[in-house]
Amino acid sequence: MKVLYTANVTSTGGRDGRATSDDGILDVKLAPPKELGGAGGATNPEQLFAAGYTACFIGAMKFVGGRDKIAVPANVSVTANVGIGQRDDGEGFGLIVKLNVSLPGLDAATAQDLVARAHKVCPYSHATKGNISVETVIV
Repeated sequence: MKVLYTANVTSTGGRDGRATSDDGILDVKLAPPKELGGAGGATNPEQLFAAGYTACFIGAMKFVGGRDKIAVPANVSVTANVGIGQRDDGEGFGLIVKLNVSLPGLDAATAQDLVARAHKVCPYSHATKGNISVETVIV
């Protein structure tokens, strides 16, 4: 693979800590949500993963749209529900993702086709394939 960009982020303190990028643009406090026994009040790894996946997936839809002559609406949006829980096999924790994709003005068949094609090019979809459950819903 020819690497085009590398993000460099350092976390300290784990879920009760801070994450910063080497360029200083990303600098966030981390805290476990109340649902996981934490105080809340700061972002958490699941929110950061959701933000990255949704932004990347929109980029993948725009790439596919441009390549395959599918008009992606300017007001496209994706909402990710990222759940964390104990794995069924008892070996630690796992994630589950639901991507709610809004493509106003596109017919259902075109929207479904675009989403399927985007999954084939999105790096997050590649990284999660076979590792966690990812469901897509056209809303």
